[in-house]
Amino acid sequence: MKAFLLAAGKGTRLRPYTDTHPKCLIPIHGRPLLGIWVDLLARHGVTEVMINTHHHAGQVEQYVSRTVTTMTLHTAHEPQLLGSAGTLWQNRGFVADQCEFIIAYADNLTNIDLSKMIDIHRQFRSMGGVLTMGLFKATNPHACGIATLDEDNKIISFVEKPDHPESDLANGGIYVASSQIFDMMQNARTDQSKVWDLGHHVLPLLIGKMYGFHIAPAYLKDIGTPEAYQEALHQWPASEGVQ
Repeated sequence: MKAFLLAAGKGTRLRPYTDTHPKCLIPIHGRPLLGIWVDLLARHGVTEVMINTHHHAGQVEQYVSRTVTTMTLHTAHEPQLLGSAGTLWQNRGFVADQCEFIIAYADNLTNIDLSKMIDIHRQFRSMGGVLTMGLFKATNPHACGIATLDEDNKIISFVEKPDHPESDLANGGIYVASSQIFDMMQNARTDQSKVWDLGHHVLPLLIGKMYGFHIAPAYLKDIGTPEAYQEALHQWPASEGVQ
């Protein structure tokens, strides 16, 4: 199993921390967030990881170069941000030999059961699913990508930051995708010059071919603001952050 860790963002909402450090290296009880992700992926059978870089790229590349892990870590530098979907498309050769792979935003703090999510994705794939999206209950659905599910957990509606949310089930930024996603992306790619975002440009096209996986009772926190970061430090068990 391979994984994409999307880590290139500037993290502007997390200033002043991100003025000097990339968001993915923000420490959680003394351990960089990226290190927590590396450990999590390794525990769930991932063997290779592609990490995209941009903001403070040198720091990320130095961290990767000295990280000891059972996995193979690669970096893909983006002089100009490609967007989440653009990164996947640019590096699609990385998973050309995979039937399925993980996509995750490296700025989330989580202890999600990825093995369970992978198993459930395989069930959904037998039902025509191309992507399984990790979902959590949002306290402010207006600020999230919101999914509506049917009785089989198929996503029948997805809207990024809706004015009138139809549910409180929000995109957690963790996916298991099958290789067919690139066929669908190829058909959707029209303007090569624009930043290409998963939430805005790709996921709405997968309606009826996406399924939802409830992340709870696992922990998930986007540490995107100083307030959220401080909350995470209080909520996350110290033992989890220093494995």
